[in-house]
Amino acid sequence: DLSAKQLELLAEAVPGARRIAVLWNPTASSHAPALPAVEAAARALQVEVRFVPVRGIEDFDAAFAQMSAEQVGAFLALVIPAYFIHRARLAELALQHRLPSVFGWREYPKVGGLMSYGPNLLDMFRRCAAYVDKILKGASPAELPVEQASRYEFAINLNAARSFGLDISSTLLAR
Repeated sequence: DLSAKQLELLAEAVPGARRIAVLWNPTASSHAPALPAVEAAARALQVEVRFVPVRGIEDFDAAFAQMSAEQVGAFLALVIPAYFIHRARLAELALQHRLPSVFGWREYPKVGGLMSYGPNLLDMFRRCAAYVDKILKGASPAELPVEQASRYEFAINLNAARSFGLDISSTLLAR
């Protein structure tokens, strides 16, 4: 599960964070199955996780207030388009509240987020185009195989790391 790997990378980048928040959307069908994987990874990493429900931008301020009140040291934002659309705002709030973060797509570090690990979106769009091409040429969608992403990217925004006062290890940078 990608979310478990993201938590592992975040814990390595922010070794002092013993309590990490997980932003998740209770209405996103992909999030509920990810939560047990995150909990298992947290136990293995010996960190405590706090699940913070966030449906959209209207919940961002309350989520950051909750994370501050619960004294989390960093956060993981599970992948969802509602967060992606407002990624710059999430990055801004993370910096404002001094909360290093990990996201699922490299577009987050590009706008100020600390780091990301996840599938290459451009590659995924290319694969979608190949599916559309097959369907337009007469293939039955029901007979096309389901594909998972095969290219993953890890990105770190070193300017954001400096802003958080983090010293990213050479091991993590080598990844």
